[in-house]
Amino acid sequence: MGLASGADVKTDDTWAKVKELKSGTEIRVYKKGMAQPVLAKAGDATDDKLIIIVKNSQSAIDKKDIDRIEARLAGGKRTTMTSTSKSIDPTSQTTDGVRPENYPRPGTSSSAGMSIGSKPDFETIYQRRPGAK
Repeated sequence: MGLASGADVKTDDTWAKVKELKSGTEIRVYKKGMAQPVLAKAGDATDDKLIIIVKNSQSAIDKKDIDRIEARLAGGKRTTMTSTSKSIDPTSQTTDGVRPENYPRPGTSSSAGMSIGSKPDFETIYQRRPGAK
């Protein structure tokens, strides 16, 4: 009995991860007997069902029909912002032989940029244990 309850605790722990998913998280649901996963967004999860959102339509999948669930968990920022600014000091430049109207003038040079990183990979958050019905 102790061994079975230990296995149940492990299964319940992995299903707890499913229940903790934030609504809108990208997921792949592998159902029994299907080769391709269902690509969806997480809705809500109860003890025996997973609510998914596919193309703005909600549907439920029984826990017993799910082999595996993978989620794209947020892992930091995808965008990085950069900016630089440089002051131009005219006293650091020579003015010998230059007409007064062509003297270097003080100024600033600025640039900004943004880079977009890739999405994090899918991670398995639930897998039905072998022999489970």
